[in-house]
Order: sequence, then C-alpha cells, then structure tokens
Amino acid sequence: MSSASSQTSPAGRTGKTGKTSKASTTGKPSIEAPARAAEVVREYGPFEGARDIHGVTHDGRRVWAATGSRLIAIDPESGQVARALDCAGDAGTAFDGTHLYQIAEARIDKIDPRTGDVVASIPAPGRGGDSGLAWAEGSLWVGQYRERKIHQVDPGTGTVLRTIESNRFVTGVTWVDGQLWHGTWEGDESDIRHIDPASGEVLERLEMPRGTGVSGMESDGADLFYCGGGASGKVRAVRRPHRDQP
Repeated sequence: MSSASSQTSPAGRTGKTGKTSKASTTGKPSIEAPARAAEVVREYGPFEGARDIHGVTHDGRRVWAATGSRLIAIDPESGQVARALDCAGDAGTAFDGTHLYQIAEARIDKIDPRTGDVVASIPAPGRGGDSGLAWAEGSLWVGQYRERKIHQVDPGTGTVLRTIESNRFVTGVTWVDGQLWHGTWEGDESDIRHIDPASGEVLERLEMPRGTGVSGMESDGADLFYCGGGASGKVRAVRRPHRDQP
C-alpha cells in the first residue's frame, strides 16, 4: 500500500478480521513459505519532480503515489500523471472509497482527494517509524518498518486494535479478496508475502528481482499489485498469483 523520517530504510519509509475489544498480538511466524519469482508486468516513471516513491494506493481507476511533497495520481493505461496534490507524504497511502489517508511524519492525514485539504489527522502508531498503509473493513492497517509489525488501527482515534508480527522489515501493506499481503525490503532483497492475519504465518512469497525494492504497495482489487520502488522513482505493476496457479 502503499509506504519514516526517524529511521533509515532503502525507501526512506516505506497501504479482514473480526472486531476486537482491545489490542492483541500474534506470534512471529517460524516457517518460511517457498517463493516464486515476482512477475513485473509494467513499470511507470520516474516522474518529474518525484525523486522517491513512498506510499501507493489505488482508487478504482488511478494509482496514487506519495512522493514526499506531493501525492500524484497516475493513469495506469497511459502511465501519465493525471493529477497532483500538494500533500506531505513520506510513507504509506490508502483510500477508503471517499478519502485518501497519508502517513506524514508521526501522523496519518485524512485527505479530500478533490481539493487536497486535510480534513482530519490521527497519531501514527509507530510515532514516525511507520511504513505501509491500507484500508480494509473500516480499519487502517499500518506497517511498522523496523519493528516488523502490522497494526490494525481505528481511523477515527488512532487506537491500535490488534498487532500482527512479521519476521521481516514491513514496507507496503494491502488486503485483497480477504488476503493480507505485505512488502519487505532488506538490503538488496525484497519480496511480497501473503500472510495469515491470525497467526502471522507466511503462506506464499513473490521474490522481486535482486536490487528491486518494494516501498508502498496496493492491490487494484483484481490481478495486480502496484508497488513503489523507493529511490528508483518508479511504480511497478506485479502480477498477483491466484490459488489455481502452480
């Protein structure tokens, strides 16, 4: 999804469960799923004035990417920038069907995409160490990069409802078809992994080409993940595998 100024990472800061009454934490997964090579089907950018890609989201038609001082909307057919909003964003981005959400420093801004106005803000759970961001079932899901965690967060208050632990640095986060996926990036190695939201177990992994990282990421709701490429300034479309694929 997706996408800390107070931490160092390859990308800067790299957006469905039942309700819970208080925060809970899963254990770290102990078994690594076998990996397959990620299928990168298209690259977009670099874009003028955008040195880095942090958070990435999808509004049903366009791909939004946080570039530090602006949010840009990319037409996935032409690859051109269709719109730009002057909004701070150094980590994850999400869309709830009406508003954009953007991590900026130690807060999450709720943004009107028609005007670029920030209509509300909540504290980010990592207090500046946050990474990816996603929207699912009325909650925000926030990656915490170096802490290797994903938090389910109340979008109105910032309260952490539950926490899922990973065994890798967490970058982008996304939900699609009831599946939780997140990006990783450590050194020259990066992958996209499908995890069990109850246990944190890694169910499948897509390995990116060596030296190609994933900062923010978001599903298009169908066959693709859109992945930020950090300092490359690029957004990459990666094929999402389906259960009937080998």
